Amino acid sequence: MALDQLHEEEDANMSFLDHLEQLRWHLLRSIAAILVFTILAFLSKSIVFGTIILGPSKTDFFTYRMLCELGGMLNITALCIDELPFIIQSRQMTGQFSMHVTSSFVVGIIVAFPYIFWEVWRFIAPGLYNQEKQAAQGAVFFVSLLFFSGAAFGYFILAPLSINFLSNYQLDPSILNEFDITSYVSTVIMLVLASAIMFQLPVVIYFLSRSGLVTSEMLKGYRRHAIVAILVIAAVITPPDVISQILIAMPILVLYEAGIMIAKRLERQRKEEALNS
Repeated sequence: MALDQLHEEEDANMSFLDHLEQLRWHLLRSIAAILVFTILAFLSKSIVFGTIILGPSKTDFFTYRMLCELGGMLNITALCIDELPFIIQSRQMTGQFSMHVTSSFVVGIIVAFPYIFWEVWRFIAPGLYNQEKQAAQGAVFFVSLLFFSGAAFGYFILAPLSINFLSNYQLDPSILNEFDITSYVSTVIMLVLASAIMFQLPVVIYFLSRSGLVTSEMLKGYRRHAIVAILVIAAVITPPDVISQILIAMPILVLYEAGIMIAKRLERQRKEEALNS
């Protein structure tokens, strides 16, 4: 306890420039981690680009194989995707190289995310009270878990279904789908990162509820508004395909309901603490 008080006094005595210096080192270490993983991803071109990035564009992708097996069990042949009628082209001289660099950088950010958040947490934590630190224990683990869960959902569910829909969509049979590498990679990255960010909803609700800005009753009262907002967001980040929109909206709605339960639990804890005091 005395050691914690000493640390709090030291943090209180730090000047604004000292805090900026600390922030600078946290940022430098985070950037260094991103660069290390970016370089590793860049050097692993065949795995990162050939297998991971281009994976959803091939019919032997994990999701397509699972759908085909499900279609076989349910006797629904439409679920078996055995053709993706499009080709990927590079129409710019620097197209392939720029996408190699961009995709490596995004992979670097995704892989380094737990460390980046840990550095952010190390900068924020000294300014919190002991009670707040205890309440936020495991924040790095849960934030990282939700981030990777969202990224996996975007990669294994949204990306392949969106690519399948867009590759089979034609205004006229005479129009061939020839996608530019920039468009393809940007679509995959957007779906993966958007899902990863959207899956942080319970964390956002936790901190808003902890600070008293929202309550479980407020979240319940705005449930209908939240459903509309989630559907709109799903429509923006997915292709104009009802199935894809529902697929991303459903887990977000589940996370919203989980946020309500989290807010209820925090309110019960506050009542118990008030009674005990």
